[in-house]
Amino acid sequence: MNDFLFTSESVSEGHPDKVADQISDAVLDAILKQDKTSRVAAETLVKDNLVVLAGEITTHARVNYDEVARNTIKRIGYNDPAIGFDASTCTVLVAYGQQSPDIARGVDKSVDLDQGAGDQGLMFGYACDETPSLMPLPIFLSHRLVERQAELRRSGRLPWLRPDAKSQVTVRYVNGKPESIDTVVLSTQHAPGIEHKKLSESVIEEVIKPVLPKSMMKGKINYLVNPTGAFEIGGPKGDCGVTGRKIIVDTYGGAAPHGGGAFSGKDPSKVDRSAAYAARYVAKNIVAAGLASKCLVQVSYAIGVARPTSVMVTTQGTGKMSDDALSALVTKHFDLRPRGIIQMLDLLRPIYEKTAAYGHFGREEAEFTWEATDKALALKQAA
Repeated sequence: MNDFLFTSESVSEGHPDKVADQISDAVLDAILKQDKTSRVAAETLVKDNLVVLAGEITTHARVNYDEVARNTIKRIGYNDPAIGFDASTCTVLVAYGQQSPDIARGVDKSVDLDQGAGDQGLMFGYACDETPSLMPLPIFLSHRLVERQAELRRSGRLPWLRPDAKSQVTVRYVNGKPESIDTVVLSTQHAPGIEHKKLSESVIEEVIKPVLPKSMMKGKINYLVNPTGAFEIGGPKGDCGVTGRKIIVDTYGGAAPHGGGAFSGKDPSKVDRSAAYAARYVAKNIVAAGLASKCLVQVSYAIGVARPTSVMVTTQGTGKMSDDALSALVTKHFDLRPRGIIQMLDLLRPIYEKTAAYGHFGREEAEFTWEATDKALALKQAA
């Protein structure tokens, strides 16, 4: 299948599921600032004006979880009781327990490179040469659209914008490569009183068009802005939000498989998160080295066991060398044991709240060490 349409979506920082993700990661960051040895699995539920914090946390840190949640909600932009969800007036319930000693035995048996994985599971990493960030174009553009919506909301340029928004981009592929943009959907929460025609025109001209690459704007593009009309009730007032429900938005927009484990609220001993970051790091360096135009990496683990139970590399027919040879290179140049990943990517830092909106991958942030291509030269030379 060389000619096709492919679609990905993203959601804004004010989407209820993303509010939950950001609170969970803000809790993780607050704990890691005080105690890097902490074990954290922080889940969040938001609905109406209620926030529920639950999960398992084992730490020496002393954190005001209520304050962390409210500060996160305030930063996102829910600061008005009239919206139905408000940082100052919401109720915050805290129900954290401790990590099971059965799990701790396998994970904490040592602090050296033989630290066991925090759970079993499979994780994927992906990279391709469709964008400078080596991400698929549909998810890359979807993220940029909701980022742009947030920028215009915060600056006051479009004062009727509210925090909740969703984007969706359909790209036409020819001979397996992005050729043009076919459809853009953007739904944004807004203040009462704005006419749909004005809203639609403003969103198309101010939010959408500045994001789309001119080289991809060929022929007629279908723009769908708030297709159902009014979108005044949004955020947790409109829908219940829960940590870990936007795993495809968080990764590759459906362009690559997903192992099923969410990221937010989990410390890096959880391979759901750390190994997915490492797999992206591996895949990105292979593509950056020019060894393939696409690369998919799968790793898997058993709970309490340090070494991966499997490592698979496939270039989907685009490799300059065999997949088996690339797998051997990966084994030589990347330590994919949990402690090795933590050291390689310096993951015991309070960097996670920033990851929880607009994608964990494809963003050139200094803290996002898994986006570095510092291994590309060594891989190229070894090949």
